[in-house]
Amino acid sequence: MNSRILQVFQRELTCPICMNYFIDPVTIDCGHSFCRPCFYLNWQDFPILTQCFECIKTTQHRNLKTDIHLKKMASLARKASLWLFLSSEEQMCGTHRETKKMFCEVDKSLLCLLCSSSQEHRDHRHCPIEWAAEEHREKLLKKMQFLWEKACENHRNLNVETTRTRHWKDYVNVRLEAIRAEYQKMPAFHHEEEKHNLEMLKKKGKDIFHRLHLSKAKMAHRREILRGMYEELKKMCHKPDVELLQAFGDILHRSESVLLHMPQPLNLELSAGPITGLRERLNQFRVDITLHHDEANSHIFQYGDLRSICIGCDRQNAPHTTATPTSFLAWGTQTFTSGKYYWEVHVGDSSNWAFGVCNKSWKEKNQNDNIYGKEGLFSLGCVKNDIQCSLFTTSPLTLQYVPRPTSHVGLFLDCEARIVSFVDVNKSSPIYAIPNCSFSPPLRPIFCCIHL
Repeated sequence: MNSRILQVFQRELTCPICMNYFIDPVTIDCGHSFCRPCFYLNWQDFPILTQCFECIKTTQHRNLKTDIHLKKMASLARKASLWLFLSSEEQMCGTHRETKKMFCEVDKSLLCLLCSSSQEHRDHRHCPIEWAAEEHREKLLKKMQFLWEKACENHRNLNVETTRTRHWKDYVNVRLEAIRAEYQKMPAFHHEEEKHNLEMLKKKGKDIFHRLHLSKAKMAHRREILRGMYEELKKMCHKPDVELLQAFGDILHRSESVLLHMPQPLNLELSAGPITGLRERLNQFRVDITLHHDEANSHIFQYGDLRSICIGCDRQNAPHTTATPTSFLAWGTQTFTSGKYYWEVHVGDSSNWAFGVCNKSWKEKNQNDNIYGKEGLFSLGCVKNDIQCSLFTTSPLTLQYVPRPTSHVGLFLDCEARIVSFVDVNKSSPIYAIPNCSFSPPLRPIFCCIHL
């Protein structure tokens, strides 16, 4: 083959980042190709949109498929390089003057066919060098893909802890103010209980803040370890076939060890002490709610939306969920335009539910949509992800770091003050009060239970 044509052929099979033959090549939207590991490592912050390393065009960094044609061609190029290496005088068998085509997995040596059948090597496992090299490379690539998935998971978890650490002090202050506001509505003799509950809540808040910093540090350290291991595997993949086989060693075992004890986001629960007489005060406004049941195949509470906020990642980048949820709705037959009202809902041990009140316009416009980013729904909900159950409130959609209620939850509606507040009835403790609600009466109760 003409040397110039050969150079062009080799260039087309060479990654422009690492300047080696492609391993697990991917071709992005603009048509340029890279080794998958090189592409990943050069966009380490995991953005959804990235720029091409070659032409600077914007491209989607998701669901990249291996370019099978390029992969086969790069494999052929490596085989050609291997045979060029093996055909040299230095690689000829000194005893039989034959090309060393076989690899002994026991002593990592290259052998000719006759040597591999000798008494010394008869009981060893042998295979053709080119086949052994590709098999080892595929093992590395498979391990690298799993390692990268864990690195992405760790990155999402680190984002969770970073966001929660940044907002934690504000969240604690909001909880403190909510409890003070409840005690202001109670008789004066609750002063000592209020002081005790507030001090305990402050202490718990400081302890959790310290734990969040430690959790962040562990995840940041794990990120560097995972990246270092990934780069080591990538470097091994790019070695020439013979060098790869002889240097393989325990690299797979070591890559397994870095995946042990992966740090997970903390399960934050800022529980408050009971407020004596809270339920009795709210029962002054008690009403009985009559519900009209309906099955909503429209999935009004989209599981993916709720899950994305609970794991702290962008909605578009939320992990894929194969389960199909069915939402069972119950609308209140009553409507409210003014006054104060209180009612309770039994949630039991269910871990995917939401209830609250909504504007009439929200019910009409959004019955076939979902709650994500919608106004006019004022609710408390619970969603279970892979790790834990999380509580959230809507308008705006916000996580609530309190223990999941396991029996009755109370809702207090104050139309004039434009507040919807929720309490854990069994614990006699406030969960959250949604302030400055954009009510557009009449308001209607709503309950939704999600079955996955």
